Amino acid sequence: MKKTIKQISKMKLSHFIVIGTIAGAIILLFAFTPMQQSKEWTAPATANMMKNSVASNVQSIAAGKVIYTKNCYDCHGKKGKGDGPKSGDLDKSPKDFTKEQFQKQTDGSLFWKITEGRKPMASFKKDLSEEQRWQVINYVRTLEIKK
Repeated sequence: MKKTIKQISKMKLSHFIVIGTIAGAIILLFAFTPMQQSKEWTAPATANMMKNSVASNVQSIAAGKVIYTKNCYDCHGKKGKGDGPKSGDLDKSPKDFTKEQFQKQTDGSLFWKITEGRKPMASFKKDLSEEQRWQVINYVRTLEIKK
């Protein structure tokens, strides 16, 4: 039985639709996969240029420690090593603030990360004032650095 040109064209069209659908699904899968989660978390250049508007002194560090204990301790731990009581429940381990690589980040970068958050870390844009976020950074800067 010979196939007509019309039947062959319909077959080619149906193959084209199937292949197009599969290709589209793959593209959508990659488009909506949070690939940034596997990459290093980098603040934008504009954030890196921000300067801490709160002087690092005994008062701001003490205030930052109180805020840290209330908001950061559960995941990052008492000494900032990423070993807080809830750290084991997270899909991704919290950062160790005592590592030199972490401490090399600018205050502006840390401020941006605290402000914006990234799963599993919450955004503190609405929960902490700008001054409080800077105070936390002043406190985190006092944590012992290990190389």
